[in-house]
Amino acid sequence: QVQLVESGGRLVQPGDSLRLSCAASGRTFSSYGMGWFRQAPGKEREAVATITRSGGVTHYADSVKGRFTISRDNAKNTLYLQMNSLKSEDTAVYYCATTGRWPTGREDEYDSWGQGTQVTVSS
Repeated sequence: QVQLVESGGRLVQPGDSLRLSCAASGRTFSSYGMGWFRQAPGKEREAVATITRSGGVTHYADSVKGRFTISRDNAKNTLYLQMNSLKSEDTAVYYCATTGRWPTGREDEYDSWGQGTQVTVSS
């Protein structure tokens, strides 16, 4: 069991950058693969990016490749999502989550979830 708290979401304009953070506690952070997911109004929750427990392997949704970067600092028990060149289509609630297996885009494979942080991209 891991407790997760996302932060950093806010209202920004198209083209802006934003960094989201996910602070973890409760269990050994480095033992888990992690992912960032997002859910826009009226849409299904989708995987944005995943990262293995040591940070060596990452994957991104096609819609964010080249713009977003997932990273982790296990010493600080923190997961990050750097978002650049933001678009209105990126507007969503962003969630971080942990999994005890190889991280994939399947949300049913994740065990712990944060409460989410709102990112709004609008002019």
